[in-house]
Amino acid sequence: MKKMILATAALALSAGLASAQDVVRLGTEGAYPPWNFLNDAGEVDGFERELGDELCRRADLTCEWVTNDWDSIIPNLVSGNYDAIIAGMSITDERDEVIDFSQNYTPPDPSAYAAVSDGIDVEAAVIAAQTGTIQAGYVAETGGTLVEFASPDETIAAVKSGEADAVLADKSFLAPIVEEDPDLIFVGPDVPLGGGVGMGFRESDQALRDTFDAAIQSMKDDGSLNELIAKWDVSSQF
Repeated sequence: MKKMILATAALALSAGLASAQDVVRLGTEGAYPPWNFLNDAGEVDGFERELGDELCRRADLTCEWVTNDWDSIIPNLVSGNYDAIIAGMSITDERDEVIDFSQNYTPPDPSAYAAVSDGIDVEAAVIAAQTGTIQAGYVAETGGTLVEFASPDETIAAVKSGEADAVLADKSFLAPIVEEDPDLIFVGPDVPLGGGVGMGFRESDQALRDTFDAAIQSMKDDGSLNELIAKWDVSSQF
């Protein structure tokens, strides 16, 4: 109860600090289901759309959604194209040197390898990963042969075409694809990476970060964040 009262008080205070900002622009990729994607109407959808809308409601903010390619999503936040990133972005020390993060809104999600055949030595194989992701960094650091692609769909296509032996990505992203595609299977062990997923902010926007931080905490406190995580099956729960 005490934790919930403190979160509510912080939410009210930080919302007041952010009230001068008429519209908060939320930047996402729109190409990483079930986290974020474009539906048949061309609108942002998925776990983070529902989460972001609820956070904005709790913080009494008017928000709009902006889509941006993953490889420029941090530079375009810094340059002011939008006010926050909510795009399945894992919290890492390297990214934290450039932007500020909220607390995590999902726990760390294991990464996994998918391929068209088993028996692959993932440490010696050619591995596809999306550019600028923790998975790409992991492959590079562990001595694997890395091929990078701008979008997650391209990493899957590279495996199916034979350009790569396997893809390394969030397991929550790969699971429905592997389940639906009879040509793909999981190979090798799961890989725990990152410190969970959080929102990204310009380092100068501390009040806005605090606003969303308090809203995230309020969803953790009342259990609604775990319900949303379970609904979209994006990670383990808190």
